[in-house]
Amino acid sequence: MTNGLGNNLGNLHQLSRAKTRSICAENPTGGKGMGAMCEEADGIASRAAKGLGRGWKVNPYLIIQAGETVTLADIEGPGAIQHIWMTPETPWRTQILRIYWDGQETPSVECPLGDFFACGWGEYAHVSSLPVCVNPGSAFNCFWEMPFKKHCRITLENRNSEKTLFFYQIDYCLTDVPEDTAYFHAQFRRSNPVPYGSVHTLLDGVTGQGQYVGTYMCWGSNNNGWWGEGEIKFYIDGDGEFPTICGTGTEDYFLGSYGFIDPKTQRYGTYTTPYAGMPQVIEPDGVYKSQQRFGLYRWHIQDPIRFEKDLRVTIQALGWRADHRYLMLQDDISSVSFWYQTLPAAPFPTLPDADALEII
Repeated sequence: MTNGLGNNLGNLHQLSRAKTRSICAENPTGGKGMGAMCEEADGIASRAAKGLGRGWKVNPYLIIQAGETVTLADIEGPGAIQHIWMTPETPWRTQILRIYWDGQETPSVECPLGDFFACGWGEYAHVSSLPVCVNPGSAFNCFWEMPFKKHCRITLENRNSEKTLFFYQIDYCLTDVPEDTAYFHAQFRRSNPVPYGSVHTLLDGVTGQGQYVGTYMCWGSNNNGWWGEGEIKFYIDGDGEFPTICGTGTEDYFLGSYGFIDPKTQRYGTYTTPYAGMPQVIEPDGVYKSQQRFGLYRWHIQDPIRFEKDLRVTIQALGWRADHRYLMLQDDISSVSFWYQTLPAAPFPTLPDADALEII
């Protein structure tokens, strides 16, 4: 008899005492036997459902007003989030997802919605990976398992200047959670541009024990030529000037090689795989899209980076000069770091305002 956590093809046959629940606009509390209870006259889709009566899709989505923050989930534990599905309207950068664990006052997840689901440029890209998949036409799916012992609260802030229509579903289970379970975290950062001679910091100030499990990155190139020579570095448990883990190049870290060039077309080759991908290449259009932009992910599912006390992660923005010397770049880099760790976690840096988040 299992507790229902860590489900995979190898243990789906095992019985469990976990209780499956689901939250959406039709059942905002996730209560047992409480789905589709909204009266037709009270539903947000009452006009479309006129004459059908209670139980006939009368309240399937939310309207979130400009500047409003709504609570999507408020769950008493112990339990675990197992799947999140959302279909937001654009712009995705100004819809902020936050998740709070066990009564913590500061969020363990704070991230623009598109970036959290590996679509940070505000344009759809098909993603087919194990923990995140994005499907036509704007279906964001997350399968990161997120256990909690006492309480889970999930909110969404609409920083748009107009109201937005929002469909969502949060699937979870109520079950015992082992004492040694760590908590899911995700943090967004942006350097626009990276100062000349500096690096982009993905993560800093992390204290506690845990494991780093993934990176999503939006890379906007501001120079001609190749942009991905920079090394990613993981400073673990008191590392000073030099890291314990040092990569050999940006495309190497994202499990590509030689500039992501498709040998058949001699152009950038997009790819989306279970553990790594570059699903998005946005090319200049000769009018208003002036920069080349890339969306990349790398999930450390089979190779988590474990730390016992602290963690810092940086990446260099590095290209080439004409005389075969490295060029320190001043690119537009946004990143989301994903990790599990013990609580309490250090507060995140203040999230930039809407202007600083905007894709420009």
